[in-house]
Amino acid sequence: MVSNDSHTWVTVKNGSGDMIFEGNSEKEIPVLNKLPVPMVARYIRINPQSWFDNGSICMRMEVLGCPLPDPNNYYHRRNEMTTTDDLDFKHHNYKEMRQLMKVVNEMCPNITRIYNIGKSHQGLKLYAVEISDHPGEHEVGEPEFHYIAGAHGNEVLGRELMLLLMQFLCQEYLARNSRIVHLVEETRIHIIPSLNPDGYEKAYEGGSELGGWSLGRWTHDGIDINNNFPDLNTLLWGAEDRQNIPRKVPNHYVAIPEWFLSENATVAVETRAVIAWMEKIPFVLGGNLQGGELVVAYPYDMVRSTWKTQEHTPTPDDHVFRWLAYAYASTHRLMTDARRRVCHTEDFQKEDGTVNGASWHTVAGSKCDGPAVITRPDDNGLTAGPGGRTISCPAVFYHCYQPDSYCS
Repeated sequence: MVSNDSHTWVTVKNGSGDMIFEGNSEKEIPVLNKLPVPMVARYIRINPQSWFDNGSICMRMEVLGCPLPDPNNYYHRRNEMTTTDDLDFKHHNYKEMRQLMKVVNEMCPNITRIYNIGKSHQGLKLYAVEISDHPGEHEVGEPEFHYIAGAHGNEVLGRELMLLLMQFLCQEYLARNSRIVHLVEETRIHIIPSLNPDGYEKAYEGGSELGGWSLGRWTHDGIDINNNFPDLNTLLWGAEDRQNIPRKVPNHYVAIPEWFLSENATVAVETRAVIAWMEKIPFVLGGNLQGGELVVAYPYDMVRSTWKTQEHTPTPDDHVFRWLAYAYASTHRLMTDARRRVCHTEDFQKEDGTVNGASWHTVAGSKCDGPAVITRPDDNGLTAGPGGRTISCPAVFYHCYQPDSYCS
């Protein structure tokens, strides 16, 4: 059904009868339906007619059309959402992403620096933008922070949010927004908007209307970057069980195994680039943006009990991570809104839009646990050196789209 005012609805007709749009029988193969005749509408209502006996009434659909503004339409003028700033709200392919990063750098050359942490399997550079009052310089006592997006190449929302964040920080710094000035001058911020550009380009070329959920999700050589980091949890817990940690204040430093760094290991070049980047820069905090549930997940991502797939598995610094996760979720308009509807069966309102990753679903070698988790000072007050863990969580799962269950 279609409408131009959200009050009066007209059913799409196929001749004299109602038009029935057939869905798919295999969730990875999209079905393309065409309207009998072109239509002009601002609102669309879907009326499911039937579904599989053992299935659920949960679906994903996309509408392909052209924008056609009507300046004479009262409802158009009343309801249209417009932005009052000068940010670039659109999807950016790899070339456009590089150009936008260059524009930000030219606008704010004194506080930005563009660099790359390596190359993808197909040779595309993994670009990062640094935002700081002294770009390229680590200042003692100034925390290093990073955001990473696009580990799954076809999950594009994180990329766009990061590009918007770059523009916002630059523009607000030039406008002398006191909060942003303080953030830039007291923190060294690193942003990687696309960790898997090969996957993005593959999904971009295929097009969303004919591509399944897996098109472009993995790297070019078929590796899921998010689950491709070393499983340091098992090593740490094994050492604790054997009481091989004699310090009264445990360091929790675990070196990356040599076999993982060998050339024959099944490790993506993008993963190796991130690990080398984290060894080079002493990050103290970071966020990982993905397409998924609207929730902030905090570590651990992996359960400690080997016979369970879901179990609350906190880090020794659980209170810190829970506070960080809530600080993010509580300032989001929808994450802590008790009225928002549940995406399939997941309800994260019990923890106000946050969840312990392992209590949700266990992941061995995730980006949150593998190279991540706080490094505690050792007995001499020194932090563990490179090759082990720094914080790269909490992870931010943003936008309702899960690979194994479509949501609209």
